[in-house]
Amino acid sequence: MAQTLDCIIQGGMVILPDRVEALDIGIHGGKIVQLAPSLTGQQALRVIDATGLYVLPGAVDIHVHFNEPGLDSWEGFETGSAALAAGGITTYVDMPLNGVPPTTNKKRLDLKQQAAHGNSYVDYALWGGLVEGNIDSLQGLAEGGVPGFKAFMSEPGGDGEDIFTRADHTTLLAGMKELARLGYVLALHAEDEEIVAALAAEAQAKGRVGELDYAHSRPIEAETSAVEQALQLGQATGCALHFVHISSREAVELIAAAKAKGQDVTVETCPHYLVLTEQDLLHKGVVAKCAPPLRSAEEQDRLWQAMQEGMIDIVASDHSPCPPKMKQTDNFFKAWGGISGAQSTLLLMLEEGYHRRSLTLPALMSMLAKRPAERLGLAHAKGSIAQGMDADLVLVDLSRGKMLERADLLDKHRQSPYIGYPFSSTIVETLVRGRTVYSEQQGLATERIGQWVAYQSGGVTHG
Repeated sequence: MAQTLDCIIQGGMVILPDRVEALDIGIHGGKIVQLAPSLTGQQALRVIDATGLYVLPGAVDIHVHFNEPGLDSWEGFETGSAALAAGGITTYVDMPLNGVPPTTNKKRLDLKQQAAHGNSYVDYALWGGLVEGNIDSLQGLAEGGVPGFKAFMSEPGGDGEDIFTRADHTTLLAGMKELARLGYVLALHAEDEEIVAALAAEAQAKGRVGELDYAHSRPIEAETSAVEQALQLGQATGCALHFVHISSREAVELIAAAKAKGQDVTVETCPHYLVLTEQDLLHKGVVAKCAPPLRSAEEQDRLWQAMQEGMIDIVASDHSPCPPKMKQTDNFFKAWGGISGAQSTLLLMLEEGYHRRSLTLPALMSMLAKRPAERLGLAHAKGSIAQGMDADLVLVDLSRGKMLERADLLDKHRQSPYIGYPFSSTIVETLVRGRTVYSEQQGLATERIGQWVAYQSGGVTHG
């Protein structure tokens, strides 16, 4: 007697790693167990009619800041993961800074795990941090199950005694040696602190404290200088590197050249660099402030060209919220920098990449799901639609959209620069391990089912 499935998704166009195909998907025990042109006649407890819809692998956002423990007033696992669920993101990896305390040793990782447990709508993992003085703590974080580590080459900002600090050259060198020994990737915020600090001080001393003054104080040269330094250290130590939120084609080309020579390195960009320009700062203001800053329209075109040429590995949100009062200042330099866009990443990339620039859906989902899962050792369960994978799926109507309104947002402060943006697609339903966590008709599920995702390398599961 045939097994009764938990769920069948029927009649949709399924996005596979290399093609789009009309398939039914059979789900049992949270896993994809069948992919077939038709599962009609197969018994199932639930059938979802996906006729006219596209079924995408759930996106994997490896760059979010949910700020727990300690700063859930900025954003928390519950509200942040709710926004992701509504945006078709089924797995995320939370950054180690901004929490109180930051995730720089095993004890602090335990605190963050406790804060996340039972409070997330979608599945998750947690980055560990590399800061001055914590080299001896990296192995403990690795043993605790982090899939990778994060360091800043410029000052990340923040107040108080126990904050996430910049990793200087000595720290980076020692940290990369240790992470190479442990076999982990180091993610880097690549801006040259000497350059940005000098230009910021000069501008403010002259009373130039506006939007474009800030943007021009963090030039592309600061990004490329830091990328070059890090690539040299990575080559010398053998440490795998991942560059986060790269904003310029010039930096992408440096990374691509290193990769072509055999260096283990990947590059990430964010939707805001592909959708917004520095001119948007003039009418959107601090809601569009980030570091590196938004670039010119010409630079944005060059970044899109790099993506179309296959030079960009990953797209992630860098969702970095804060309370509204931290963005209220007459000095743009002093306002907290960070764009809240977690809920819009998938829709933005479908709009700008698929609808407007004719990127294929498999190519887009490679950058949004498959490659991020692969880079952080999550691809044994996440990132693609195949038998044996977690049934993390997103049903999307590519022919029906709406303008984003503030009331649509589910993150804590709803400060998105994309409010008023006209999307051509709609997230109809999001499933995590075969269970609906968000639907257009019903909204969020009542239960937060998100679980910790174990990191896997060489067939060995960690955490």
